[in-house]
Amino acid sequence: MRSNPAIRITEGLPYPRGATWNGRGVNFALFSAHATRVELCLFDDSGETEIGRIDLPEYTNEVFHGFLPDARPGTVYGYRVHGPYEPAQGHRFNPNKLVLDPYAKAVVGQLQWAPELFGYTIGSPQKDLSFDTRDSARFMPKSRVIDPAFTWGDDRAPRVPWAMTVLYETHVKGFTKRMHALPEHIRGTFRGLASPEAIRHMKTIGVTSVELLPTHMFVDDSYLMEQGLVNYWGYNTLSFFAPSRRYAAVPDFAFSEFKEMVSRLHDAGLEVILDVVYNHTAEGNELGPTLSFKGIDNASYYRLMPGEKRYYINDTGTGNTVNLSHPRVIQMVTDSLRYWVTEMHVDGFRFDLGTILAREPYGFDQQSGFLRAVSQDPVLNEVKLIAEPWDCGPGGYQVGGFPPGWAEWNDGFRDQVRSFWKGDAGQVPALANRVTGSAPEFNHRGRQAWSSVNFLTAHDGFTLNDWASYSEKHNEANGEGNRDGNSNNMSWNCGAEGPTDDPDIMALRDRQIRNMLATLLLARGTPMLLAGDEMARTQDGNNNAYCQDNEISWLDWEHGERQRQLIDFVARLTALRRKLPVLNRTRYLTAEWNEELEVRDITWLAPDGRVMQQHDWDRHDARALGFVLDGRAQVTGIRRRGADGTVLIVMNSYHGSVPFTLPEVTGGAGWRCLIDTTTAAEPEQRPHAVGARYPVEGRSLVLFELLGDAAYLEARNAHVSPR
Repeated sequence: MRSNPAIRITEGLPYPRGATWNGRGVNFALFSAHATRVELCLFDDSGETEIGRIDLPEYTNEVFHGFLPDARPGTVYGYRVHGPYEPAQGHRFNPNKLVLDPYAKAVVGQLQWAPELFGYTIGSPQKDLSFDTRDSARFMPKSRVIDPAFTWGDDRAPRVPWAMTVLYETHVKGFTKRMHALPEHIRGTFRGLASPEAIRHMKTIGVTSVELLPTHMFVDDSYLMEQGLVNYWGYNTLSFFAPSRRYAAVPDFAFSEFKEMVSRLHDAGLEVILDVVYNHTAEGNELGPTLSFKGIDNASYYRLMPGEKRYYINDTGTGNTVNLSHPRVIQMVTDSLRYWVTEMHVDGFRFDLGTILAREPYGFDQQSGFLRAVSQDPVLNEVKLIAEPWDCGPGGYQVGGFPPGWAEWNDGFRDQVRSFWKGDAGQVPALANRVTGSAPEFNHRGRQAWSSVNFLTAHDGFTLNDWASYSEKHNEANGEGNRDGNSNNMSWNCGAEGPTDDPDIMALRDRQIRNMLATLLLARGTPMLLAGDEMARTQDGNNNAYCQDNEISWLDWEHGERQRQLIDFVARLTALRRKLPVLNRTRYLTAEWNEELEVRDITWLAPDGRVMQQHDWDRHDARALGFVLDGRAQVTGIRRRGADGTVLIVMNSYHGSVPFTLPEVTGGAGWRCLIDTTTAAEPEQRPHAVGARYPVEGRSLVLFELLGDAAYLEARNAHVSPR
């Protein structure tokens, strides 16, 4: 189809990027530093038939732009971008391939894999150096102009302080797909996640911030679809501004259903954190399709090999790497982030492979262009920013390396807590570091302990139930011969691989699950709970369920007594975290005696009640650790005595019981047990005198609170048997 000069279009403006309706028409603006011409292609409402094509008439500051006075919200469009097809120079323009607007706020249709989607001719001896002339439009999703108006009412961001934050990682579809209390048409959707039933559960277990796996529009990999599988997790983004249609009850209204979800979660006091994937796109390497960025300005949007620009730098392990050193690409990413905050009202972001965002051509840099752009942005400064601080590139592991203001996933917490409770020797010093905030990694430049996002499980890996049920991964359902997924899971099946009816094994598994949950929620730092761990969800031993859009990944809401008890246990832990300020402080601990305040913020104890000495730390066979968090230690930078409660935590990963001497603390007469992981129920409230020996059973954790004289006497009298 040739361009139609009969369609009225004026020069318009080079900003903002994307398609913007102003009440009189739509302004279209597309960045490309190397294109020679851009055609705007208009389609019918279904996106199936092209009804018009016209050149964007003006080019300003490397932006093609034009204003279409007859266009309205609902207009469906795409672009054909002309320019050199010179892969060796990094250019892959092919106007036969319709491309999606990088700034599209809504998308119509879905990708249908076909040879026409590729800029080169598949099967050609020249591979990607060949040029394919077939039209890809009928296989491509299209962009759609939206009216952004939405009645938010008095919606307010919950702004949960970091100190009180409990993250809950979940999947929009998987969370409610099997929630039979919901009408079938909203299960697995934004509306389902915001239903009263879903919100009630999240409030019950005490989480504050819902971290959603990718909700940006993404595509399913062709090799997965050929096997009857899909990209369930969603780490294959194609549009950074459009919510995924697959999570909407009415796909054409995905953007408004997303806003409704955020509004309802905010009403319940819950934050919404998005897992975002700005490190790579769905276009793959030189043999991948031309869907958007590759056909708009490949040399600007992607990092290419120096001297061999035909090939892509692959620091992500997915084929390509987004070029966050280019100012227009930084602008696109920050525009996207601001859009989700200002227009969609989200409360923060978790950045997949976050090291990529701080990577310059020479490597990771705390002063990278992207990090500097974010640090000075008044909108992004007010939301939660969480990095996954690693990638596949050189020097890609950067835990603790992000600047102030960022939180980071701490895989060291996961690995060393797992190893301790698995029963590995020599783990006591590492455990002590992790449960007190991982200071060696994070305690610099004024960063506080909340900077460490502590997690034991995440979408990638075993569920907590499977960690205690499988010693080996079981990924056969993924179709890769069980070769995929991490083989080093630091897991132990407690005596049988997978499901068992043995009551002793099941009791031990449940205790191990409680040990892990208690460690997570009592540790200093920001805890992140994987959805379903609070109800012993299993993936049948699959530790890489990225392609499993079925019962393997979906939460099962048919609860038995085991699941109900575990939910109650988690609810008690989060309630204690809120109730006892000493458990949610964010200052780092020193264990040093403060002469002025006559107090030590943390005291490490051996089982016999002694303050631990270096030889205690050096014991390779030690598997028990106790510590007192003294509520009298200073709460802020002001040097004054605190008045918070004092707690004692004892952890024993040894298989046998360890008698632990309850220590003497100034102002305390005895200790009351709040949590004992040998049972899911609340422990007996009978107080224990200072100096008493408490039997900490094998593989268990115990939490005590210190009682003053009056409280101790009252508690003791309440538990004295009548004569």
